[in-house]
Amino acid sequence: MRNSFAVVLLILIFSSVQAQKNKWNLLVGTYTQSCDSKGIYVYEFDSRTGDFSFKNATEKVINPSYLSVSNDNNFVYSVNEFGAESTVSSFRYNSTSGKLALINKQSSKGADPCYIINDEKNVIVANYSGGTISVFGKNYDGSLAEAKQVIQHYGKGSNTQRQEGPHVHMVHYSPDQKFVLSNDLGNDKVYSYAYNPNAEQTLLELKDSVSLQSGSGPRHLTFSKNGKFVYLLQELDGALTVFSYSKGILTKIDETTILAKDFKGKFSSADIHISPDGKFLYASNRGEANNITIFKILKSGKLLLKGQTSTLGKGPRNFAIDPTGNFLLVAHQYTNDIVIFKRNKTTGALMDSGKKIALCSPVCLVFTKI
Repeated sequence: MRNSFAVVLLILIFSSVQAQKNKWNLLVGTYTQSCDSKGIYVYEFDSRTGDFSFKNATEKVINPSYLSVSNDNNFVYSVNEFGAESTVSSFRYNSTSGKLALINKQSSKGADPCYIINDEKNVIVANYSGGTISVFGKNYDGSLAEAKQVIQHYGKGSNTQRQEGPHVHMVHYSPDQKFVLSNDLGNDKVYSYAYNPNAEQTLLELKDSVSLQSGSGPRHLTFSKNGKFVYLLQELDGALTVFSYSKGILTKIDETTILAKDFKGKFSSADIHISPDGKFLYASNRGEANNITIFKILKSGKLLLKGQTSTLGKGPRNFAIDPTGNFLLVAHQYTNDIVIFKRNKTTGALMDSGKKIALCSPVCLVFTKI
């Protein structure tokens, strides 16, 4: 009898541990001025079922449109996109309760920051309207020091409405973190900076730059899982460019598009991610398209089109694949929801799970451990 009880107890403990392994926190950054939003929201997400539950939210945080979580899971850094008055914020993060407590803010040193990354030493921000990259040191308590370095981009593009000047849209560490790549939508360039995290002032030093098709508007990029390839999505012409990558140098090897052959409407390419197993690439498109294009990644690094899926909403600005690869979640800026898709890991296809999170203007999704 005792042995039977012990076996049952062990099974229950094992089941509980396994269940916890499938639980993640989903952090959501929002725009706070178009509807009723508190700022950053935290949900618990079950990667087996796609179920979710609200855990916590900030109060009165202005436009935290992009987020970055520290490697130790103790701090969250956000941009506060607010024109010339834009700031960057640090929060203490309790992953169990989901509570975020503001530590401090710094000027973003450029209007409308739209992307943020961090490592053990620094926080790096892309300022869209300002056309600058700002590097902030971290203090021992997770707070932000004043900017150590501000890099100003120059130039413009052929699209007079969108490319009247430089618009830094992204900063992204190389896999070995020895370089930071930066896309500039305004001047059609991708910059590669050598990165010295311990430097006093010149943490980023220009190594190389690549010019794209005039008027293409490079927006977001991602690295292949083996770090040998870079995939770059262009907002203004829908192009998706494949580069080989080595020690900060990008070499173009292929190019395709996320636009359907017969598509004639307005569009605005948005986000790009690779599945956790490295086999599939996804890219979202806004405007009148409102879909995700699915590619299989070939051994050569080139892409094979597998299909397109409606995101079932308007303005899929950002999306995220949960760490297990079971689900893909799409944040719709204009229909105020996060639609949850089930992923077929074999084909890459997306199927509506029937589940969605209703939320004001979600624009950034980040999964973290609990």
